[in-house]
Amino acid sequence: MASSTVRRDSSQGFIVGLKRRLSAVTIDAPMHLRALVRTDELWLAALAILVGVLGGIAVFVMDFFSHHFHFWFFALPHLGEGLSQQTHIDPIRAMFVPILGGALLGSITWLLAKYRPGNFIDPVEANALYGGKLSLRDSVIVAAQTVLSNGVGGSVGMEAGYAQFGSGLASWVGQQFRLRRNDLRILVGCGAAAAIGGAFNAPLCGAFYGIELVIGTYSMTSLPLIIIASLTGTLVADMLMDGGVKSLDVVLPNVVPGYAYPLAIILGVTAGFVGIAIMRGVTSIEAGFRRAGVPIWLRPILGGVVVGLLGSITPKVMASGNSSLHTQLAVVYPLLLAVTLLVMKSTASAFSIGSGFRGGLFFAALFMGSLLGRAYGDIAVLLPFAHGVPIGFYAVVGMAALAVAIVGGPMTMTFLVLESTNNFSITVAVLAAAIAASLTVRRVFGYSFTTWRFHLRGESIRSAVDIGWIHNLTVGRMMRRTQYTVHEEMDIPAFKSEYPLGRTQYVVVLDVDDKYVGLAYPSEAQTPGEDDPHTIHDILRHQDDFLLPQATVKEAIKAFERSECDVLAVLDGPETRRVLGVLTEQYALRRYSEELDQRRRELSGE
Repeated sequence: MASSTVRRDSSQGFIVGLKRRLSAVTIDAPMHLRALVRTDELWLAALAILVGVLGGIAVFVMDFFSHHFHFWFFALPHLGEGLSQQTHIDPIRAMFVPILGGALLGSITWLLAKYRPGNFIDPVEANALYGGKLSLRDSVIVAAQTVLSNGVGGSVGMEAGYAQFGSGLASWVGQQFRLRRNDLRILVGCGAAAAIGGAFNAPLCGAFYGIELVIGTYSMTSLPLIIIASLTGTLVADMLMDGGVKSLDVVLPNVVPGYAYPLAIILGVTAGFVGIAIMRGVTSIEAGFRRAGVPIWLRPILGGVVVGLLGSITPKVMASGNSSLHTQLAVVYPLLLAVTLLVMKSTASAFSIGSGFRGGLFFAALFMGSLLGRAYGDIAVLLPFAHGVPIGFYAVVGMAALAVAIVGGPMTMTFLVLESTNNFSITVAVLAAAIAASLTVRRVFGYSFTTWRFHLRGESIRSAVDIGWIHNLTVGRMMRRTQYTVHEEMDIPAFKSEYPLGRTQYVVVLDVDDKYVGLAYPSEAQTPGEDDPHTIHDILRHQDDFLLPQATVKEAIKAFERSECDVLAVLDGPETRRVLGVLTEQYALRRYSEELDQRRRELSGE
């Protein structure tokens, strides 16, 4: 009996020991890999390849469901055909599918508002404020909503879902490896680049999307990783989608005549103003729904009504318009038809996004830009000196210009046009129009569509450049506990005795309720003469000058300049006035300088 007990105990001990060894193996391996990724750029490049593979798969999955939804819901003749390329669909389906889809989206939005309050963080916001940290669960939700919104005919692009899904996967991978802040931001850019490159079969476009729009700056450290991820994502999507996205079928000049360049610049400026009008339209519709008190679940239904009405007239206003762009870009529209389609598509897109359909304006902007370019070309060919350039030239220039006006990223859109058309003779004209559109929007409006929506939410984000470190470097983190405090009823002789010269430069003064009333300087208490101070009140300074713990380092520096003081007390609030600590101007400036130097070294790859 005893021996069996001994054997059982020994066997249990063996099992426990084995579990511990296995546990040690499963823990040590990730720690070892994390150390390699954090210290060797080759392993970080391997991680970029992994992110590229995941981004390509994400594009394939979302594309798969979007095409099947269009096929099922709108009874398209062939699976894989785009909704907007159809010449005709059943008006009943065109009318009611967006409405019923809006009802489903409205229900989902209501449930999310109830059980998951707050805004979903997108890649630009994550890189600007949160060091690249994205929620994978939230990214999957956004991707699913985008697919559903596009699948039921909402006039929205899929690029927001692509970038969100790819960046969410990249951020999740990076967080598993506990990457440094800057490395995680780069990896998030890799995820977005892989997804966009795969979606357009344009690796350079994807790479510059990740750099210009998601990371915000160029550096020798980030550029190779972004390109690796974008190439990988493009190849994976190309293999999974059996050839990927085809090139645009459009007639372009082999040599661009000199007069076409100023015409392209004028088109770029025009696209800038059209882009501003579209962005204003989206936000006006959103604000109108809020002011009217329309419930959040009802808004997508009303948006679906508008899309359904316009879609029953022509399917070209439905979905992103990407398939129509690829199949009918070479079609020359009469001026009135092109303008009418542009207005209808703009209205459908504005109501879709403004009412709560999830998606972006990248794909839609490309289609609307091609319509703007074709309308502009119909006018340009009337000029006596402008007969040698086909309408397709203005279509692709307008496509790039309007996309830059709404989304941003001149190099991104320029490479998209070049890679989509395989024609490099139009490079200068496209880039000139893109820059003209960008300058127009920045000068007149100041925001892209993404950053404008951040502005409406109260965020001071102009790009994906990392400003999150400023938000993290708060007064609460920099302050130190106060060592010297006195109460205001103390008389000057006692104050002199307790705080002789040389002990401290300042003392925090409190009232009988331990609330802050100001600062006292021992040097001022030692002043000889007829006007010697008699009480602490005679030497109080900065009674109304203080800092709050949530203030950023930049706000603290401004407070020091405004008060002309080299030390300020930190209070828990202006009403309670409880002292939490003190902060000196010298320390705040030193920490700010250190962080700026760290950002500079990250950009230069040091």
